[in-house]
Amino acid sequence: MSDPTRRLQRLIDANLNRLREGLRVLEDIQRYLFDNEETALRFKHLRHSLQKAYDPSRLIHRDIQGDVLKESTKSEMKRTDIRDLMIANFSRAQESARVLEEAFKIEGQGLSSLFKNVRYELYALEKDLLGRPEKKSSSNSR
Repeated sequence: MSDPTRRLQRLIDANLNRLREGLRVLEDIQRYLFDNEETALRFKHLRHSLQKAYDPSRLIHRDIQGDVLKESTKSEMKRTDIRDLMIANFSRAQESARVLEEAFKIEGQGLSSLFKNVRYELYALEKDLLGRPEKKSSSNSR
């Protein structure tokens, strides 16, 4: 396999992992913290829809030791509340879906539209869950 193809497979593998992980965090927040079965199921269905893109042959291209940005930044290590955690994981999942949408245009497996649909579903879920103004405390409402 040529180097550009190997690198594309590495990019796809990393972003599939990142997308699945972000979806799982969001799913589990809805499931365990908010007991929101309907929304947790939406995340679960999204996560399961990615299975058609999974190819175990990509694992040979995974290069954890060679990842030049594997160390977390300070901002990645700090979350003040569940909302911050959700914002970070929505961003992680949406960005990964966009990378996969573009990468699968090159890959030619017809999966680009899957990731476009996932990305737009994430935008809708984000609006539903985070698009409401935060309640202000009584001391700030004077």
